[in-house]
Amino acid sequence: MSGGMALALYTGLWRLALPLVLARLYWRGRQQPAYRQRIGERLAWASGGGREGQGRASRIAIWIHAVSVGEVQAAEPLIRRLLETDPARAILVTTTTPTGAERLRALFGERVAHHYTPFDLPGVMARFLDQIEPRLVIVMETEIWPNMLAVLEQRAIPVALVNARLSARSARGYARLSSLTRQALGRFALIAAQAPADAERFIALGARRERVQVTGSLKFDVVRAEDLAIGAREVRRLWGAERPVWIAASTHEGEETQMLRAHQRLLAHYPDALLVLVPRHPERFEAVATLIERQGLAFARRSQARAVASNESVYLGDSMGELTCFLAASDLAFIGGSLVPRGGHNPLEASVAGIPVILGPQTFNFAAIVQSLRAAGAAEQVEDVAALSQCLLDLFDDPERRARMGLRGRDVVERNRGALERLLSALAPWLAVATTSDRSAEATSERD
Repeated sequence: MSGGMALALYTGLWRLALPLVLARLYWRGRQQPAYRQRIGERLAWASGGGREGQGRASRIAIWIHAVSVGEVQAAEPLIRRLLETDPARAILVTTTTPTGAERLRALFGERVAHHYTPFDLPGVMARFLDQIEPRLVIVMETEIWPNMLAVLEQRAIPVALVNARLSARSARGYARLSSLTRQALGRFALIAAQAPADAERFIALGARRERVQVTGSLKFDVVRAEDLAIGAREVRRLWGAERPVWIAASTHEGEETQMLRAHQRLLAHYPDALLVLVPRHPERFEAVATLIERQGLAFARRSQARAVASNESVYLGDSMGELTCFLAASDLAFIGGSLVPRGGHNPLEASVAGIPVILGPQTFNFAAIVQSLRAAGAAEQVEDVAALSQCLLDLFDDPERRARMGLRGRDVVERNRGALERLLSALAPWLAVATTSDRSAEATSERD
């Protein structure tokens, strides 16, 4: 099948699926009302001003697409540098999730505009680009939207895929749609890959070798330990300074039960131990609270804004934007999404905090990073909840080993910083013209 036929089939399937996609948004809105809000933006129908909607976006120079919280976090150092180097440069960030929007707002407030990502249909994308007219589009990580890329190419708007990663598993999936994938990847002006293995997978799928560079992972550049210390001390005071504390970060359905089982085994040896349980998705906070109750464990919630009582052995992190602080306040961390087939989440925030990292076997989303941490002796990988329980006990029994692992994790992070500078160098030809002042001068010339 040719690339054109594959794109037409993809578009036809999208149109057929659109009613179901809209219905799903309304359904998810039952638990998280934000999914029902601003739906017009997803069809490029919305209007408005300020930090949300297209009113402010109509003056943008750079459109950055970041799916959700993780991608927004990864984009943070890039956005900050772009604002520092050109404060007048207007930047729009799109996300597909409300949690991503909330994280963006927490990081940048009014300084960066937000819009929900329009659906990947030709007419919708064309309407959106009519509204914002960007000079440059930057896509975070592995978001390959064929119609978006086709419309951008038609308008000669350059698009870069940055902090790009592609696991072997994902590559096999894209290979099944080879003609569509090859056509889409060929439309990127730049693919800035996290690691050589990612770069080679993109090239094998059809990316142009001369447009692919290895710049490293921006996630090594996101946060520094000194930025976390003050908030972490306050949180640890609420938990109990002398208690053994471990955190299960960004857990998914099916993992919380395993975390609670492991914690109950730990309590047999350390009766005052505290588990900080932070589900990945906020719409699951109540379900996880119910699960803890059913296990017969006394617990406190972050939303209660109080100190943890001595008889409470679980702390439910039912808030947004505080995970890095929670990690810095803990003694060691389990990274969620790795005991279920989700591919794991970013372990670097725990390493920045200087604490040991434990992961399950499913870490294909961050394979290179996990390999680096394990090779340095900063992380342990376990196969199941029994192994997790034993690992927790071993680490709490050996404070010196915990300290060594934490220091080694920080060292891995420091040795790998610099991706931001390499990325900015790669983007330099397009950033030179993607400025608000340039757009303003052009508009003034047209009026004259």
